[in-house]
Formats: sequence, structure tokens, C-alpha cells
Amino acid sequence: MEGGTDAVRDDYLTTEPPLRALAAFAAPMILGNLFQQTYTMADSAIVGRFVGEQALGAVGASMALTNIFICVAIGGGNGASVIVSRYFGGKNYGRMKAAVSTALGAFLLLSAALAAFGLAMDRRILLALNTPADVMDMAVTYLDIYFLGLPFLFMYNILSSMFNALGRSRIPLGFLIFSSVFNVVLDWVMVARLHMGVAGAAWATLTAQGISALLSFAVLVRQLRRMEGAGRRFAPEELPPMARIALPSILQQSTVSIGMMLVQSVVNSFGSQALAGFSAAMRIENMCVVPMSGIGNAVATYTAQNTGAGRQDRVDPGFRAALKLVAVCAAAICLILELLDRQIIGLFLAEDSSAVALATGQDYLAFLGWFFAIIGLKMAADGLLRGAGDMPAFTLANLLNLCIRVSMAKLLAPRFGIAWVWYAVPVGWAVNFLISYARYRTGRWRTAGKKDPA
Repeated sequence: MEGGTDAVRDDYLTTEPPLRALAAFAAPMILGNLFQQTYTMADSAIVGRFVGEQALGAVGASMALTNIFICVAIGGGNGASVIVSRYFGGKNYGRMKAAVSTALGAFLLLSAALAAFGLAMDRRILLALNTPADVMDMAVTYLDIYFLGLPFLFMYNILSSMFNALGRSRIPLGFLIFSSVFNVVLDWVMVARLHMGVAGAAWATLTAQGISALLSFAVLVRQLRRMEGAGRRFAPEELPPMARIALPSILQQSTVSIGMMLVQSVVNSFGSQALAGFSAAMRIENMCVVPMSGIGNAVATYTAQNTGAGRQDRVDPGFRAALKLVAVCAAAICLILELLDRQIIGLFLAEDSSAVALATGQDYLAFLGWFFAIIGLKMAADGLLRGAGDMPAFTLANLLNLCIRVSMAKLLAPRFGIAWVWYAVPVGWAVNFLISYARYRTGRWRTAGKKDPA
């Protein structure tokens, strides 16, 4: 049985030693997401150097809104992948296929609705966020093109989650590398050579993700056909258990992005120069979070697969192994940011950029570099709860994280300076981790997902 043999080769998350299994699974996701962040950084770096500081500010102002839609896709994919992982771990391949196709269809419809909303409301939202007038038109141009490609972005992220749920994290890696390199090449051609401005950066992203989404879909269909068992194209009964995991995950991902959008409105009030520096630093922060997010997603899939396979005894050793990976990644990130903060910010800003932009970005990175271990701990604990289906504590922890960051930025930054925007970040991360870790220590997560199918 080709399908059965192929499946057994990918059961390493339930059979290999936890540290080895998590490292093998997380490494391709981390590397792939680093490439994904590379082309978002390329948008900013090429736009900042070849169009100007205002254009970089426009892309940064757009990022606050686009991140919400990206996080809906990621949150939905993470939630759906937990159910798919359980079916895969339990070798229930027919229901697994039905869950995959149901997730793809549901999120395709959702992406079309969100794209229509974004096209209708983007200028109004930017106005409500106090976007500087000198970057408004460019930001709207970028967003209009972005929303046209939103269905491709959703499919791109959902398909990656489905591959990860099957333990095949190397397949999305290949597509992410292709998409990233292709995106950077298109950025260079459209922005630096054809002088298309921020529109060129947006079209480059849409094209690269669209092609990658179509190729990913073709490969996933081929992979599923090689597995035994027939699955329906749309199975309504799979939606409730999927929604129980996906909706809190979407809520967490999107509310954090909404919170960051509100924080962005505080930064916008300091002017386009500070916005340019903050936008550059945020790109670097997103890059630094990638290893921690990859470890968290690996813990979620590891927990879900072992739960589905009846191997919950492996979850605690897996969590401890994840903390070791966090420590290594955090030490490397801290070293790089503390030694090279000025040089890294300089990659995004032209030589004649303002002192305000340079100082804002450099100060942000130099401060935050010491605290990435905290978000790594948070991601690992959150991933375990999510993989176990224990969503109430997960949701509460992330909402408190959001409230702390927004309230500190809103109340303290206008009075004491922009630095309070980033002083709030590790405080929110720490509170989130303490709540999630306390829930983990109770052991109640072991029975939280029993109402869902296995």
C-alpha cells in the first residue's frame, strides 16, 4: 500500500526522541518562514532605498492593516491543522482528506469576503489610524493591490499548514524559498528598474504568492491521492471541531494584529520619520520572531499528533525539548541585534535618511534584543495548549498580552515618548507566558480536546 507506507515514513513526531523530532520538524518551517520574511523585508528595503523615506512609511502604515488579514489566514490554518494532525496521527486518512478539503473551501470563501471588505474600507481605516497625509495615497495604492491577491495569500498559508499537519514541513519550505527569491527579483525589476513605486512592490508580492499557491495546491492534491482512504470534497460535520480550534486561534492572531494596528496609530502621531524607523524595526522584529513561532507551531503539531496516536506521555518531554530550542535561538538573536542594530536598520534607510528615523529603529532593536527568550517561552506554551485543544486559557493569555501592549502604548507613549511603545512589548509577552505556563502545570489540557474527534 503506497499510501500507507508513505504515511508511516512521516510518523516521526510520534516515534522519534522529542528533541530530534521537534528540531527536524521545526527547522524547515523556520527556514521557510525566514525566507517569507525576507521578501517582506525586501519590499521595505528596496522601496526605502529606491523610492524614499515616505514610501517606506507608506508600506509600514499598510503593514499594520495587512498583518490582520495575514494573521486570520495563519490562525485559521493553525486551527485546522490540529484536527488534520489528529486524524493523521490516528491513521484515519479518509476523514483527514475530508478535513483538508473542507478547510480549503471554507477559507477560500472567507478570503474573498475579506478582500471585498478591504477594498471598500482601506482608506477609511488608514484615516482612522492617523496615517500621515504625505504617505496616504501611496498606502492606499499598496493596499488595493494587496487585497486583490488576498485569496492567493490565504491559500498559500492554509496549504502550508496542511503540509505541516501531515509532518511534511519540507514541502512548504521549497515553495517559500521559490516564492521569496522570485518576489525579491520582481521587487528589484518593478521598483528599482521600472520605477513602479509601492505599486511595484505590491504586484511583486501578489505574483509570487499567487504562483506558489497554485503550485502548492497541485502538490497537496498529488500527496493526498497517494494515501489510502476516500474523503469527501466538503464535509460539514468537520467544521464544528475545526472551528473550536480555529476560531480562538484566529481571534488571538487577529486581535494581536488589531492591537498592533492601534499601536501603529500611536507611532503615526509622531510623524512620517519616526514611522519609517519604526516600520524598519518591525520588519526585523518579525524576522526574529520566526524561530520562536516555528517552535511553537512544531509543539502544536507534535502535541496534536501524539494525542491522536494515544501517546500523551510524549508531550511533557516534547515541551521541555522545545524550551532548549528556544534558549539557543534567543541567545543568537540577542547577540546579533546588540552588535549589529545600526547596520541592520541602515539596510532599510537611504544614506540621507533623517536622524529621527535611524534613532527610532535602532533604539527599538537594541532594547528588544534582550527579550526574545520570553516570546519563545510564550510560543512554546501556547503551542502545547493549542495542540491539545485547550483554547480558553490560550485565548485569555493572548488577549491580556494585547491589552497590556495597547494600553501602555496609548497611555504612556504620548506623555513620555515613543520608546514606551516598545517598553510594553516584553511586559505583554511575560504575562502571556505566565498564564499559559500556569495552565500547562495544572495538567487540565490533557482532557481539553476529548470532545473533538481523533
